[in-house]
Amino acid sequence: MPEKEDKSLEDATLFMSEYIATLMGSGVHTSRVVRNSRRMAESLGLEMQLSVFHRTVILNMEKGCYSSSKIVEVPTLPINFRYNSELSGLSWEAFDRRLPLEEIRSKYEKIVSAAPLNHNIVMLMAASANASFCRLFSGDWLSTLIVFIAAIVGFRVRRILTRRHTDFHLTILSSAFLVSLIASSSLLFNTTADIAITTSVLYLIPGVPLINGVIDIVEGYILCGFARLTKAMLIIFCIAIGLSLTLWIVKNGLI
Repeated sequence: MPEKEDKSLEDATLFMSEYIATLMGSGVHTSRVVRNSRRMAESLGLEMQLSVFHRTVILNMEKGCYSSSKIVEVPTLPINFRYNSELSGLSWEAFDRRLPLEEIRSKYEKIVSAAPLNHNIVMLMAASANASFCRLFSGDWLSTLIVFIAAIVGFRVRRILTRRHTDFHLTILSSAFLVSLIASSSLLFNTTADIAITTSVLYLIPGVPLINGVIDIVEGYILCGFARLTKAMLIIFCIAIGLSLTLWIVKNGLI
């Protein structure tokens, strides 16, 4: 293979591996990752063979009788629906306009380097959603306020523990224990304490891994699906332990 074509194929393989790993790491279900990446490869005039696992992606790109392979680890990224939307849109733009690799990479870098949503805004939105669950399940306004405050504290503590590289499962367990313990302060008032304690941990429920796991299994990506469901079950187990610790401490107040 001429050196120029060899370098071009290697660059395309490297970019595609980064693109796929970013999609997988940010919470996109497997079939959509495969569709987006195949569309992107076709826009570059390349054939692609892809094996996607929960933590690893194996990629082989072909052009004529030449090929280039890459194995890349899927990074652990926060769930990011903006990546899901904009990187999917990039694959369509590349396919419709037949963009060169340099322009595609430039647009990709712009997407992944964009500043994330302000943490305080995300925290307030998450706390508001959690408080809304309390109200939805017939909690009174005082319980709703307590749940809102507990979620803010728990969200902040989880961020601190994550920044300190604390074990992920220990972080979830600690956050669940803390927010439910704060919510148990509702026992001091004439309020719906049982609803406050129960709903205080709902913001920790791994909704995206649960949904993606089911989608992956239904669409035939069994290994990825079970891996995601297993991860979600472990998170739920940690939440249950944290909540159980609080219930053990305050059980006399609930009886």
